[in-house]
Amino acid sequence: MKKYEFLADDPSVNSKMIMTSLIIGAFFAILNETLLNVALTTIMEEFDVTLTTVQWMATGFMLVMGIILPISALIIQWFTTRQIFLGTMIIFITGTIIAACAQNFPMLLTGRMIQAVGTGALMPVLFNVMLVMYKPAVRGKIMGIIGFVIMFAPAMGPTLSGVIVEYLGWRYLFIIVVPCVLFALIFASKYLVNVSEVTKPKIDVLSVLLSTIGFGGTIYGFSSVGQSEAGFSSPVVIVSIIIGLLAIVLFAWRQFKLEEPIMNLRVLKYPLFLHAIAMFLIIVMTMFATEIILPVYMQTTMLVSAAVVGMAMLPGSLLNGFLSPFMGALFDKVGPRVMMIPATAVLSVVLYFYTKINPDTSVWMIVVGFALIMVSISATMMPAQTNGLNQLPKALYPHGSAVMSTLQPLGGAIGVSVFISILNSKKLAFLANNPGATENEAMTNAVEFVYTISFIGALITFVLALFVRRAEPINLEEEK
Repeated sequence: MKKYEFLADDPSVNSKMIMTSLIIGAFFAILNETLLNVALTTIMEEFDVTLTTVQWMATGFMLVMGIILPISALIIQWFTTRQIFLGTMIIFITGTIIAACAQNFPMLLTGRMIQAVGTGALMPVLFNVMLVMYKPAVRGKIMGIIGFVIMFAPAMGPTLSGVIVEYLGWRYLFIIVVPCVLFALIFASKYLVNVSEVTKPKIDVLSVLLSTIGFGGTIYGFSSVGQSEAGFSSPVVIVSIIIGLLAIVLFAWRQFKLEEPIMNLRVLKYPLFLHAIAMFLIIVMTMFATEIILPVYMQTTMLVSAAVVGMAMLPGSLLNGFLSPFMGALFDKVGPRVMMIPATAVLSVVLYFYTKINPDTSVWMIVVGFALIMVSISATMMPAQTNGLNQLPKALYPHGSAVMSTLQPLGGAIGVSVFISILNSKKLAFLANNPGATENEAMTNAVEFVYTISFIGALITFVLALFVRRAEPINLEEEK
């Protein structure tokens, strides 16, 4: 039997500095995901482009990540940790400089897409290093720290963006990132060493092609729903989703046939990993949809200013980030059941309250409700991920990390497009069936219906939480 030693126990390996190097880089890469949200209107005016066009600054970023993430397991097995991190940071800073110097919108979008390549390759590496270096008994704490970065960085993005755009201009959203990434590169050059095993498996070109078409096409299709009045009836949307899903099916089938798959879907045979995926997908879809629909309803129907909406959602986002390390440490002590059951129960109750939302609902009630949603997600999402990954043998760490990372942009794209489509169709149906109804009444009816669906999803996560158990430590027999 080959015993695998966790590198955090090796005195010659400075595990804290290795994780710090990765986390610093991840923070600025993830911060960049939401840093442009407030600047889109300004960019539209400067380059004279439409809302549909400028939205590709966000949609295109998610699309590129959806293409890169599925092949991240292959990247992890072909290059050392140090090579991948330094390479992704160099790619990221190159895209940042191109965007900062952009003289037209295509140049700006190109820089943004290059940034996405660096970001997409970085996150699976962070998860994989955590699995390789730390024992299952302490992974919750480490995952909680990672969760802080993943949640806190995007929460601060819009706030920082508003201040920077107001006083310095949108180009400084990219300019200020450059010295921060340079610092991450210098820090990593000194402290980051390789901690993963480079096996250089055979590259199956057909799998890479099917993965690119499948995940890229599906995300493109769902992301295009809101860019056409036809919604899901748009030929572009229908064709993209059908081709994408067909390619994903063929990709999955081929992975089971290959001796060295680029994404080993045999991770799905581990019940707790499959359980974690189900919970993760529902939570991600609920979170993305809530963060989109709630601000729209508050501004259009409750007539609350954008500034107030931003401040109303900030406490929940900050709580989600700040509590992640504590939730991770708590997971190590008490396991998943004690956390997930009450958290999903609270999530269900709050979403049921949102099914009764109306223009007279107090903003403070919404602030408290959104904060409870984000705290519940903090107590559910990272523990579910950690518990699921803990059941995998070492050989499947890169593949489990790749699957989990791929699901986030895919689930986000599906969640946002589906809920927005339901919102619009329900609103139009209400106006058609009630000739004397106002826009506010129709919007309220539609939002209540959307949150009813979210409430049902939360109930499903509650039921799933009842059946979760702590994952057993890595089975060394599987690592011979």
